[in-house]
Amino acid sequence: MARAFILLCDSVGCGGGPDAADFVNIDVETGETIPDTGSDTLGNMARWRAERGNPLHLPNLARLGLGLACENATGVVPPGLEWPETGHFGLVGSAIETSRGKDTPSGHYEICGSPVDFDWGYFPREIPCFPDDLIAALVNECGLSGVLGNQHASGTTIIQELGEEHCRTHQPIVYTSADSVFQIAAHEETFGLQRLYEVCEVARKLCDPLNIGRVIARPFVGTKSANFARTGNRKDYAVQPPRNNLLDRVVQAGGSVWSVGKVEDIFAHRSITRTNKASGLEALWDGTLDAAKRAGDGDLIFTNFVDFDSKFGHRRLPDGYASALEYWDSRLPELFPLLRDGDLVLWTADHGNDPTWPGTDHTREQVPMIFFGPSSPKGVNTGTSSTFADMGATLAKHLQLRHLSAGNSVL
Repeated sequence: MARAFILLCDSVGCGGGPDAADFVNIDVETGETIPDTGSDTLGNMARWRAERGNPLHLPNLARLGLGLACENATGVVPPGLEWPETGHFGLVGSAIETSRGKDTPSGHYEICGSPVDFDWGYFPREIPCFPDDLIAALVNECGLSGVLGNQHASGTTIIQELGEEHCRTHQPIVYTSADSVFQIAAHEETFGLQRLYEVCEVARKLCDPLNIGRVIARPFVGTKSANFARTGNRKDYAVQPPRNNLLDRVVQAGGSVWSVGKVEDIFAHRSITRTNKASGLEALWDGTLDAAKRAGDGDLIFTNFVDFDSKFGHRRLPDGYASALEYWDSRLPELFPLLRDGDLVLWTADHGNDPTWPGTDHTREQVPMIFFGPSSPKGVNTGTSSTFADMGATLAKHLQLRHLSAGNSVL
């Protein structure tokens, strides 16, 4: 029997989105609307590093063929991602997103065989951004004296600006972004973590008629604006994903789905058998390796490495993003001896978040699609897939599962 892995490095796109011009970021300095055309998380970050005399160093991903995936998407191999003369040893391609959003649920659902063919609800880029009746209902049902924020904002910036007032008033900070999200930030001690979760549960119910993809609890700690920091106790309240996706099929066939990181939240806790709510790249890698040791035949191990997106992409920190990728790459060889005959590993992303791009939101890009492991063909270029769903279809075929609703296997 076989096992399957999805190692999803959140937001590590590779440029070349054919519809990127239809998606935008807002320049935080000028307020100008900037199309995502030309955004390229891996390529632009690698060039940023090279221009400063510190080339991106990802030897293990390069040997798998990451540079070739980038070349499929944009026609260019980013500096530092050239593969050895002996050739790459992965089954390599890039994939185009067909879902209508460039957000986390859309990317994950499409990877697992269910492209999002409907429009999420979004909140307007104005102050206040949330409907008056939504906020009134939230305040009333949760017994709040009011809320702070009520605008589009960077999550780290808004807790610095409003965190002290929040601690004085006990009014939660509510904000959104270009994604379909309603985010609530609150101090773990002065407001209470459990109370924050309870407020988010009410917000989830109130946001359902608006078709909002996620309500996100954003707890933080600290004593003043200068040292406020978000914690690993984030919790996502997502809508139910489409039925009969890859995770559902694994469980229907008698296998287990091992969630490491925020995967269980993204899939609204459905078809999740084992959970490790690890936070931080080191802990996420440790959790993945532990699952690799323990998972049985027919199981799926699914890890979302969120730090690239949350700590470096949205904050537009290219050097930190690159360093985090280099750390991730350094841990990859620890997985190799844990793989068993029949195992197949997918390395990919759910969208882009170019840390060199104007704005603070995700960027519309293709993503790398790299399969490796004992069951993977070696040194094969699959070209560019027309949908992320080809990845789920490939893993479903590998695990001998029933067909998914979209996608074609590249095996």
